[in-house]
Amino acid sequence: MSIDTDTARRVAKLARIKVEDDALPALAGEFNAILGFIEQLNEVDVDGIEPMTSVTPQRLKRREDVVTDGGYQEKVLANAPDAREGFFAVPKVVE
Repeated sequence: MSIDTDTARRVAKLARIKVEDDALPALAGEFNAILGFIEQLNEVDVDGIEPMTSVTPQRLKRREDVVTDGGYQEKVLANAPDAREGFFAVPKVVE
């Protein structure tokens, strides 16, 4: 895949980045270099390789998923300007 100056202009517009017309060829070249690197990465055979969380093998620490705090609904809702049926009430913003 090759990026031309029109595509580079469109990408810059979508990213809301102001790029002068004389800088578009260089930007297109940078995009092409990035895409070339990605194509090189796609050529690497990774079948049978486990995903890693780090470059050094380690096991992530796990904890039991239990509720250790809570039950303060009345105290939390006491701070609400408007609370109904146990929830914060907010004005309707979408019609």
